Amino acid sequence: MGPSRRDGYLPLREYALVGDMRTAALVGRDGSVDWWCLPRFDAPAVLCRLMDARQGGHMRVGPTGAHGATRRYDGDSCVLVTDFETARGRVRLTDFMPVEQEGRAPQLLRLVEGLSGEVEVETVFRPTFDFARAPVHQEARERLAHAWGGGQALALRGPGRLGPGADGALTARTRVRAGARHWVTLTSGGAHAEAAPTDAEADAALAHTRAHWTRWIAAGDYGGPHAAWLRRSALTLKLLIHAPSGSFIAAPTTSLPESARGTRNWDYRYAWLRDSAWVMHVLMSLGYVDEAGAFLRWLESLGLDERPPEVLYRPDGSCPGEETCLTHLEGYQGAQPVRVGNGANGQLQLDVFGEVITAAYLFFETSPDGHEMRPGAWRMVRALATQAARRWHERDSGLWEQRCTPKHYVSSKLMCWVAVDRALKLSQRHGLNGGPLGEWAAARDALRELLETRGFDPEVGAFTHALGRKDLDASVLLMANHGFLPATDPRMRSTLARVREQLGEGPLVRRYVHPDGLPGEEGAFLLCGFWVVDSLALEGRLDEAFGLYEQLLGYSNDVGLMPEQVDPRTGCFLGNYPQGLTHLALIGSGLLLSRLSGHSSRCAMIDARCTQALPVLSALPV
Repeated sequence: MGPSRRDGYLPLREYALVGDMRTAALVGRDGSVDWWCLPRFDAPAVLCRLMDARQGGHMRVGPTGAHGATRRYDGDSCVLVTDFETARGRVRLTDFMPVEQEGRAPQLLRLVEGLSGEVEVETVFRPTFDFARAPVHQEARERLAHAWGGGQALALRGPGRLGPGADGALTARTRVRAGARHWVTLTSGGAHAEAAPTDAEADAALAHTRAHWTRWIAAGDYGGPHAAWLRRSALTLKLLIHAPSGSFIAAPTTSLPESARGTRNWDYRYAWLRDSAWVMHVLMSLGYVDEAGAFLRWLESLGLDERPPEVLYRPDGSCPGEETCLTHLEGYQGAQPVRVGNGANGQLQLDVFGEVITAAYLFFETSPDGHEMRPGAWRMVRALATQAARRWHERDSGLWEQRCTPKHYVSSKLMCWVAVDRALKLSQRHGLNGGPLGEWAAARDALRELLETRGFDPEVGAFTHALGRKDLDASVLLMANHGFLPATDPRMRSTLARVREQLGEGPLVRRYVHPDGLPGEEGAFLLCGFWVVDSLALEGRLDEAFGLYEQLLGYSNDVGLMPEQVDPRTGCFLGNYPQGLTHLALIGSGLLLSRLSGHSSRCAMIDARCTQALPVLSALPV
């Protein structure tokens, strides 16, 4: 049978992602598009049933009666294929967004094909503009419909005559026989949506989009026994890149809860400097230097040589507005509030200095084309390293963006050490000057002494989450990944053991368990599970690392997508989805395991250069 909705909601694992690298939509296994923001990732949603099963809009194409559903991506592409089976026949639904449409508004194209027998297929069109805040105006004529409101508009072309349905929707029903083909097209626009494409134009767009993804995936280098997983995760990351600017968003959704009916609901439709820097290295490790270069140019465009970095940005490089709550929406499965904007942008997060400098460092040190350090990039590095050298002693909110009293987080001090260390290496290797090298070197020495003497607690037997605290935090495992200490150091071995004992639940790992100023409890953080894989591998425990890696892969859904968190008790997906951090960690750990187990490839050679340059042993600079 097809997936059942609970109070109108599908489980998150029942959604797949389609996009055009400007925006993205979530498509349920039942053929319903329940989330789509236009014209950009961070814009207001025109379909938002994901956030409110009654008020939020959707657009469904699927059988009218009982049916089963299986789905897949069409090879190594972002074209989604869903096969519906009913008692009377089978139909196929192909969903995609055309790519490389410069100057054209985003489109969602849906092809219905009869495979056997005869199936009645319905098209339901119920947009709700501006997160269901704007009045909806619509008109229909035969197979065409227009809807508009709040400065947004959609044009629908369906396979049958559209008429009024339940809850203000426009609907059409069509009997689809074996061999029949029908296009359903949804085109966005401003006050008036663009004209719907013809069947011939839709066919051409499908062929072009398939070819685009085939070419892109062929340009990468995916070695080792988990190559198929790496390719799917790379495609997912590519969908989260905002192509016009080169920035990378954390996830395409907002306010998906980190605990059932909880309040830990955040807007992730923005570009975090930290996440973006990690993605840049992963894509470089796979051979995608152009994407890495585009991101670095985006970084330079932010003016970080003249002003301190923000924690996150809109895809175009502007700053998000203040965090607000959409109180009229009930939230996914009743989890409130529904937030727009992210209050973390007002925090001080000292690790950002090191993340950005690491991104530049890796690009210029490991690029197979031997890029020379650009003056603009060096000015950015110089400014950030100087800020790190002068501010490392301050309290901050840490990489987990905790909304409580700032602390002296160990991972923040670590990344300040990385910032000055990599800036010194860049200066030496590229003959660059103009920076306060003595100040950087003094900060590097002071930070090492601080971390080794006050970051490690002998009674706990681990590096702790903050100086002078006893609680653990999985982020301290990053010390080995960044070359601060080898994974074989007794302190790192002990830290790994304590993290697994106190934060682990089977193969899953929580970020931390200490109070963080918020009510409720979050799930296990999949990223941290992959960090444990890295630590095991770097320590030489490859069999354990492979076993844990494959257990973590088992938390993906049927089309290879993964959330931010998982409920250890139920396996339910939690948090915004699909989550870029999880997919980049999956790739990084996979590449590390591949290299350490002897699989040679172009990406392994890049990783080897990373090892010599950092020195860092992991395939992922986290």
